[in-house]
Amino acid sequence: MKPALALIAVALLLPACSSDQAPQARTGLVTARGKPLTLVGHPVGVGDTAPDFAAVANDMTEKHLSDFHGKTVILSTVPSLETAVCDKETRTFNEKAAALPGDIVILTVSMDLPFTQKKWCGAAGIDKVITLSDSKLRQVGDLYGLRVQETGLLARAVTVIAPDGVIRYQQIVADITTEPDYDAALAAAQAH
Repeated sequence: MKPALALIAVALLLPACSSDQAPQARTGLVTARGKPLTLVGHPVGVGDTAPDFAAVANDMTEKHLSDFHGKTVILSTVPSLETAVCDKETRTFNEKAAALPGDIVILTVSMDLPFTQKKWCGAAGIDKVITLSDSKLRQVGDLYGLRVQETGLLARAVTVIAPDGVIRYQQIVADITTEPDYDAALAAAQAH
């Protein structure tokens, strides 16, 4: 096979390898101040094995979900750290993280660039939550079915992944402009 054809063949196979199902467009789950939004990607739910993903850390290194194997992960996705609700959510999780056992880690993923996240974390005093950017690799939104079609940003959601890699809790916040249920997420994380 010619090199160009081989590359095309590999490119055609890659999406099929990333998930067992075709990407879905889902409506009726999320709004922004009452305006319906469409979520795209591969939806996951409670009882599913959490897909491994790569995202970019503030120091420009790739971090993977598998880097936290054996820990309970609270995966918080937000549209942008520089908006009021995302700012408050991440600060709240950072405060609550101080009281959590060391085997629970909180990851906040947004589409903000890593440089923006680093600057924001410094200004906000975020030292317990790990922020990751989905702007380059776009795996979190796609593999968890949380990309908002209309904006390209991530939906506000909290997913709790047990140390065995199984999703034990998920809340896709019904209106993207409101905060998640912190208590329910933290209770789910501490139950494992």
